[in-house]
Amino acid sequence: MVNRLGALDAAFLYVEESTLPMHVGSVMIFQPPAEGFDYDRFVAVVGDRIAGHARYRQRIRPVPARLDNPVWVDDVHFDLTYHVRRSALPAPGSGIELEDFVARIMARPLDRDRPLWEAYFVEGMADGTFAIITKVHQAMVDGIHAVDLAHLIIDPEAVPVDQRAGEPNPEPSHLRLVADAVLGSVINPARVIQGVRAGLGDVGETGRRAVETTGRVVSTLARVGAKPAPSSPLNAPVGAARRYVMVETDLDDYRQVRSRLTRGRYVDDVTINDVILATVTGALRCWMQTRGLPVTGASKVRAMVPVSIVNGTGDQLTDAAMTACFIDLPIGENTPSMRLHQISFAMRQQIESASAEGVDAGSLASIGGFAPPTLHSLGARLGSAMSRRLSNLVITNVPGPQQALYVEGSRLCETYPVMPLGREQGLAIGLTSYDGKVYFGLNGDRETLADLGLLAQCIEDALAELRTTPGSGRSY
Repeated sequence: MVNRLGALDAAFLYVEESTLPMHVGSVMIFQPPAEGFDYDRFVAVVGDRIAGHARYRQRIRPVPARLDNPVWVDDVHFDLTYHVRRSALPAPGSGIELEDFVARIMARPLDRDRPLWEAYFVEGMADGTFAIITKVHQAMVDGIHAVDLAHLIIDPEAVPVDQRAGEPNPEPSHLRLVADAVLGSVINPARVIQGVRAGLGDVGETGRRAVETTGRVVSTLARVGAKPAPSSPLNAPVGAARRYVMVETDLDDYRQVRSRLTRGRYVDDVTINDVILATVTGALRCWMQTRGLPVTGASKVRAMVPVSIVNGTGDQLTDAAMTACFIDLPIGENTPSMRLHQISFAMRQQIESASAEGVDAGSLASIGGFAPPTLHSLGARLGSAMSRRLSNLVITNVPGPQQALYVEGSRLCETYPVMPLGREQGLAIGLTSYDGKVYFGLNGDRETLADLGLLAQCIEDALAELRTTPGSGRSY
């Protein structure tokens, strides 16, 4: 039998447009070792890392007449150097030039005639470092058949060395694809209805059904209710161009805020993630006020926050499940400590009710070490599958290891996620904590978020405000 895309994977292809590419990215900055690290060495690293993951050597082949979902086929003309590219920043090679480069390449859809991924080796940075940028389509990274490329690059132990790919298999003929589709329709006729809906452009229904097969997400939507997300300047038609901004903050600042502003019986339920969301809330409030937009006591911005719910010891990602939490960020609340308490209470309520209903991530059994890129990809998949009417933006926050990691002697200094934009969602925020820092990656529509740099500054200001604000005096 052919290797067919699942309903959710296929839905990502159907909803993709030239202005809405469905890939997830990572920006990683490295300090090279004394002997250096060049493009040729990076190509060899990538080739070694993907050797045990057939998905990175496969492309998508549609089924004639869309009788069924597309299939994965081996790319018999696979060219590693097409996917692993070399670039250099213009002078002075600062973070601004890197952000502009990321915005340009992330706006371009991946070539569907080839395996759906790219990696860039970026030189010319002023401080002697180099950057690695990855792009991987959401249809690829499901945590079962493939993990994110950045994860493979950083964590070589994630590569199943006993499953090295051999010679590519020949592509199936048109007749074989049609025959398998017909056989599948006999075995599972409901899948044909899904394919017809997708072919007619009813991607909303396809996406909803796809999510149902991935996990019990409908229960999550029931908790949110039919009430649409509030109106927001973040929501406008998305164009083809992007802006991207990176923000580095200290993890200790969030820990200090948590210990200083929380107390009482539920102090352990206030998490670092809650403090980060309170920081984003304060930043959005500041950004809107600076724009001269009205912010009243009732003003809110609804964020869809994919959360990994861990049972047992929590030491292994195999114990985790992902659930979608819909949080109304209280941007109208004037007191920073009250914003934190409101967010913490709302998150705790949703997580407690969703702990048995999360999207099953037991397939992450093989993931260890540096998992944030793969979990960001899974979070983006969950966010993309949700209706844009349910939230104003998606915020993913994945904790990473708190010790330095290396690739062939090159030290990973900074790592920033690049999350895709949803339809009529002009902003996506991804965060990763690593080695004592919290790294924000802000991806925005170029027109809607022309002042994305201002929002980045507001994040730093909001964190400073939380650090200096008096406690609320509440013991909740």
